[in-house]
Amino acid sequence: MRRRMDAHVVMEKIVPRINKEYRKLYKIPENHESLAIFSSDCEDVMWMAVDDATKKAKIKVVQIETVYGGNAYSWSRYGGEITAVISGENVSDVKSGLMYAKDYIENKSGNYHLNEEGSLGYYVDYVPRIGKYFQESLGLPEGTSIAYLVASPIDSTFGLDRALKAGSVKIAQLFDAPSRVNTGGAIVYGTESACRAAMNAFVEGVDYCAQHPMDME
Repeated sequence: MRRRMDAHVVMEKIVPRINKEYRKLYKIPENHESLAIFSSDCEDVMWMAVDDATKKAKIKVVQIETVYGGNAYSWSRYGGEITAVISGENVSDVKSGLMYAKDYIENKSGNYHLNEEGSLGYYVDYVPRIGKYFQESLGLPEGTSIAYLVASPIDSTFGLDRALKAGSVKIAQLFDAPSRVNTGGAIVYGTESACRAAMNAFVEGVDYCAQHPMDME
């Protein structure tokens, strides 16, 4: 059984005029005058969402950070699992960026449960052409295809091995297990078909681990 799990933006705020200290702290471009700050209850989808937003709105991702331990350990129920800060030339730009990111988080999340009670799960996502955020953070050229593959530490390590063998992909970023939210995995890149094959193989590997936790191949 595979069931998609919803993700949400839990707090969002606009700063219409950036102060001098924020400009210095976040290394905001000189022509950017506004900020949007928002949090989500799912770490993984936020990375995908902000990259998607950079393809559709005139914004820059100036900070994005996860909390330690995950959503359950936030100081506030609105703190979420991850917070992002985006900047733009004006309020309408950052509002557009926030709108696109929120739509991705709440309608396109690749977060799945493998059982009814939600104790087994993973996150997989596929992007045929990355946006400016991943171009900058991963050092990949425009038009690159990626697959985002995350699960619990053992599942993800086992699944990533299958993913690398299934498609001619390379690791762009490895999420060392355990991460801040006790997961593992990687972002891999290659052709569109290779990334899709890698994603499918990763899911099969994670599902095998969930169904056969003590079996050894």
